Amino acid sequence: MRELFGYEYSGSIASRFKSEAAVYYEPTFRQILCNIRAGRLIHADETKVSIKGKTGYVWVFTNLEEVAYVYSSTRDGDTPAEILHEFDGVLVSDYYAAYDSADCAQQKCLIHLIRDMNDDLYKNPFDDELKVIGASFTELLVPIIDTIDKYGLKRRHLNKHRVEAQHFFKKLAGKRFTSEIALGYQRRLAKYEDKLFTFLRHDEVPWNNNNAENAVKKFAFLRRVIGGSSTEEGIKEYLILLSVCETLKRKNIGFLGFLRARQPDLNEFLGDQ
Repeated sequence: MRELFGYEYSGSIASRFKSEAAVYYEPTFRQILCNIRAGRLIHADETKVSIKGKTGYVWVFTNLEEVAYVYSSTRDGDTPAEILHEFDGVLVSDYYAAYDSADCAQQKCLIHLIRDMNDDLYKNPFDDELKVIGASFTELLVPIIDTIDKYGLKRRHLNKHRVEAQHFFKKLAGKRFTSEIALGYQRRLAKYEDKLFTFLRHDEVPWNNNNAENAVKKFAFLRRVIGGSSTEEGIKEYLILLSVCETLKRKNIGFLGFLRARQPDLNEFLGDQ
């Protein structure tokens, strides 16, 4: 800026802009959170962040159009409990226990389960009992995916697979395994029986958590840029602006144009477009 336009700025100008913008757009961030909570679908995930040598956590909550990043100093269940309070839609997440207590319908990510099962099959190629579980689960899932490919995530087409899912769990429960790893999957599948195929009973509920994982990647890029130099207050400021930026991107709206409009009420801004 100095070389091109002759403007002189102190080294702290960017940090000051960030702090002032975070204060100005904090209501926008709260509005995004409210919009997500008021919807019928939330994807959730979390990741680590270094804060002056200490470990903190960034949680992401998103629907298909809006994203909110929330910082907490611990990975306990207080943050998802607060964000998901009074949410009565479907929560899509991984298998981290903090999400289990959410008082709403839940869909656990089947991609995570498939990935784990494939890894264990690769590491244990002679475990015939594990192969039986893997083959049975594949036999159940393939027709469901074919239906999704043909009709999309429509309850009226997916509902027919519920009987097949119930049969799978009943048959699995009746098996007697001796392999520790097969027993582990038997217990895991039984534990999440009511959360693995929730998407069969709803419209437009994905069976994976790719939406939240993609949002986490956006924060991971920012994390590489700032390293571990940010303070707790600083990371919260970053997350307010990142939430606004990513939400606008999903709505195909430029971040700079939104800033220039000086309109923190996102709903009013969108109404003027």
